[in-house]
Amino acid sequence: MGAWLLIGLVILYMGFLLIAPITALIKGAFEDGINPVLGSIRSEAFLKSLLLSVEIAVLVVGVQTIFGTLTAWVIVRHDFRGKGILNNVIDIPFAISPVVVGYMLLLLFGRNGFLSPVLEALNVKVAFAVPGMCLATLFVCLPFMIREMIPVIKGLDRQQELAAATLGANAWVNFWQIIFPQLKSALIYGMTLTLARALGEFGAVLIIGGGIQGRTETATLYIFRCLEERQFVQAYTMSIILGLFSVLIVVLADRIKHKVKFAD
Repeated sequence: MGAWLLIGLVILYMGFLLIAPITALIKGAFEDGINPVLGSIRSEAFLKSLLLSVEIAVLVVGVQTIFGTLTAWVIVRHDFRGKGILNNVIDIPFAISPVVVGYMLLLLFGRNGFLSPVLEALNVKVAFAVPGMCLATLFVCLPFMIREMIPVIKGLDRQQELAAATLGANAWVNFWQIIFPQLKSALIYGMTLTLARALGEFGAVLIIGGGIQGRTETATLYIFRCLEERQFVQAYTMSIILGLFSVLIVVLADRIKHKVKFAD
């Protein structure tokens, strides 16, 4: 009896938080039929905002995959003064509101920001432009890849690396033949988390990008504008598309993980 009660509570909890909102979203989008939904998807503003979100997310995933892995490697494998501070600083994006992040970047790169003279001399625009949105998204996504990689790097078998080096393998061969195969699962999950977080970012990109339609309007900012303008079908449709993206990302990551384990 107690087990069934516990299972029922879990199902009610998950249904309330996940199934009910998704059902309401789909119902709202298709309330007037499929034609308004198709019309929303074909609109220029819809496609531009979605494409911009994907472009920023892919760029962020690429940067974080490289530098996040390097950062995790340095923290685990090297000892240096300030290592503890660096390890703690990585978690700052978890504690700071994305809106505050956007405002901080605005103070740095805005018209009267600390770095505005340098940007003007280089003729580079960061605030209210895509580069600023990329920086904001990089900041909020910083911990995901690093925190995913650190425990895996700590668990690597150093004996295999030493044995390969003894047999004449250089550092590059050692990395690709010994280290990288053990990191693939963590890389996949880190990339998945980073991609999902980047696609869903709102507050930071709103402040630093301004949400200029056709220029700096991402998918989440498109939803926000449509809700303000009472264009509910468009907002619901974009929300469904982003939700489908998230599900697809999770499914692909899971399948790749199983393939990696099977190959190993």
